[in-house]
Amino acid sequence: MSVTVRVPTVLRPQAAGNATVEVEGSTLAEVVAAMEDRFPGFSGTLLDDSGGLKRFVNVFVGEEDVRHLEGLETAVPDGSEIVILPAVAGG
Repeated sequence: MSVTVRVPTVLRPQAAGNATVEVEGSTLAEVVAAMEDRFPGFSGTLLDDSGGLKRFVNVFVGEEDVRHLEGLETAVPDGSEIVILPAVAGG
């Protein structure tokens, strides 16, 4: 299943400068693996040492936050758009 991953500006260097990337995957975990295959090291920007999503990275499938769904096992329908939003902090 082909999906579009929207890569935020701060993570584009890890995705060869691409703002959007088309990859295959039927779950978020498969999409992350496809991104890692294409751009080695990319998954390190999303996953913690235990293999889960880092807490300061928000990922949406369509308009749904995957933390409120099945996390990395969230189904990704064909043609979906996945949006990665790193949390912003400061003060």
